[in-house]
Amino acid sequence: MAEIKVPELAESITEGTIAQWVKKVGDRVEKGEFIVELETDKVNAEIISEEAGVLTQILAQEGDTVLVGQTIAVVEAGVGATPAPAEEPKAEAAPAAPAETAAPAQPAPVVEETSNERIVASPAARKLAREKGIDLAAISPVDPQGRIRVQDVAAHGSAPAVHAAPVAPTAPVGGPLVFTPAAESDRVTVEKMSRRRQTIAKRLLEVTQNTAMLTTFNEIDMTNVMALRKRKQEEFVKENDIKLGFMSFFTKAAVAALKKYPYVNAQIVGDEIHKNNFYDIGIAVSTEEGLVVPVVRDADRKNFAEIEKDIAELAQKAREKKLSLSDMAGGSFTITNGGVFGSLMSTPIMNGTQAAILGMHSIVQRPVAVNGQVEIRPMMYVALSYDHRIIDGKDSVGFLKTIKDLIENPEDLLLNS
Repeated sequence: MAEIKVPELAESITEGTIAQWVKKVGDRVEKGEFIVELETDKVNAEIISEEAGVLTQILAQEGDTVLVGQTIAVVEAGVGATPAPAEEPKAEAAPAAPAETAAPAQPAPVVEETSNERIVASPAARKLAREKGIDLAAISPVDPQGRIRVQDVAAHGSAPAVHAAPVAPTAPVGGPLVFTPAAESDRVTVEKMSRRRQTIAKRLLEVTQNTAMLTTFNEIDMTNVMALRKRKQEEFVKENDIKLGFMSFFTKAAVAALKKYPYVNAQIVGDEIHKNNFYDIGIAVSTEEGLVVPVVRDADRKNFAEIEKDIAELAQKAREKKLSLSDMAGGSFTITNGGVFGSLMSTPIMNGTQAAILGMHSIVQRPVAVNGQVEIRPMMYVALSYDHRIIDGKDSVGFLKTIKDLIENPEDLLLNS
């Protein structure tokens, strides 16, 4: 017999949430086979079986919080292991209850998914469906991508709404009137924050509370870098089997600017300033569950193709929830690109203990003055949010001006790479 336990993933991770069981009680399991997905604060981890056999017990359900070292399943060795009894109540009639005992209300049955097709649902939605005895296959999600959420389960299992009397406003002492409609009314949709979203919220709040954050802006004429990229694209793809994007230009420009302004590549540790002599650049990637920041290691030692390949590989791993803790640990500076979503301007929040973050935005055709004449040029606003405790205004403005000069004269980047 082998117990499946929650493994130690990192020193800072002590618990997780069961996201999805890919095996059910009675299924054959091979040694090293992935049987359950665990969601933690930082990454989703695939837990494997250390022994071949039959999965006989599942001790934690989807949506449950489990601790490191906790046993969550049991695998019986050998092909002939006997599966544990199914948890669903039998279809045949149960024996009559003793006359002196009142018949208790029967719990809602747990309906297993009968389809071989994988149903995409949040852990909280799966847990609510189990509690209500609802087959996930019978639910029609609102999400166009087919993901079942808590509100879909609640809407499927609820009776026609009964409109309650209007809720009277409550007046806190010394404060304004606050309207609190009942959570079960059709005016409010309640959705539990995922573990990942709770962690993101906590860390962003810590950054804003524990730093003297300030943001400075500049604008970049993208004409020359777009023209260079267009001229070199076909040759670049042929030689490197990957497209030449803008991120490699901005990464190389950021490295050059960090070398010129080392306090932007620093952090505060106690009453000391630690200036990093390495250039591990975090690239913010948006996923369905929130923003993650995998890191391009030693970006100062890599050429454009190597940077583009690293970014593409990390983004793919992020979308497939396969990022490891080592992929995201230890970055010295971060770049985020809100332009891919159409953002024209923003004030990005710094990542963890880093001293600054560079924000890229949409490229927009705008009229600008060039040599005394008004021309239409492809322009991008860039923002640098920074910790004013470490970085003075002179350095922050100079850093952004260096980025601007290098992107507007991209041949300089090629010569320095």
